Amino acid sequence: MARRLRRGFHAVRLARPGWPILPPGRPVIVYLNHPSWWDPALLIVMGTIHFHSRPGYGPIDAEMLRRYRFMRRIGLFGLEPGRAGAVSFLRNAEHILADPRAMLWVTAEGAFTDPRRRPVTLRPGIAHLVRRMPAALVVPLAVEYPFWDERTPEALMRFGTTMEAASLAGLAVPDIAAKLEGRLETVMDQLALDAGSRDPSRFLTLIEGTVGIGGVYDLWRRVRAWAGGQSFSAAHGQVQRKVGQREVKRP
Repeated sequence: MARRLRRGFHAVRLARPGWPILPPGRPVIVYLNHPSWWDPALLIVMGTIHFHSRPGYGPIDAEMLRRYRFMRRIGLFGLEPGRAGAVSFLRNAEHILADPRAMLWVTAEGAFTDPRRRPVTLRPGIAHLVRRMPAALVVPLAVEYPFWDERTPEALMRFGTTMEAASLAGLAVPDIAAKLEGRLETVMDQLALDAGSRDPSRFLTLIEGTVGIGGVYDLWRRVRAWAGGQSFSAAHGQVQRKVGQREVKRP
């Protein structure tokens, strides 16, 4: 999955301040928006990079799981449409979260949704789950995949503040849903500002991918840099240093 992300993205970045603080001995529910089919790969790699001491799980469309059976072995379980699927999701999720080390990742919008769409609307299953699991920690996560200066996009993420499920469990399900949606929408708005800045210093870079176009175009750029006495970088908009002179910006 990490190799796929390196090929598919210019970089995988996590907005500062970075990772959430998750006390040990408490199961965790991470709920996020769902902008792309890249989301499962991104979450798997994040779990491997930082949450390796926590077994990770997540629901996925049951038809997709039937097509790609290997996904069962990496913690994914099927989600059927309709009421029966909702009941199955809650049963599986409660079983998973009975392990205090467990981490459940839920793309809670339930379908691919543009990250700019407002208001944020979540499927009701996540609110029911939070109400049933008062011992859990709940963390909102915003994700988007904008293009900056390279031919491949950026994979950007931002975690919100960790919540105690117990602080929400006493509310009615629609009120829990509204709280979760509001928290996620706030984090998505913050990430949108980070993304719009196009400033890598606002992020921790988790994975660096490939840069440049390749082929004849990058060969021509390399020759042009060499002829001008400059170092070459395949990245666009980079700072290149001319030999013996100050740094100059190149297109």
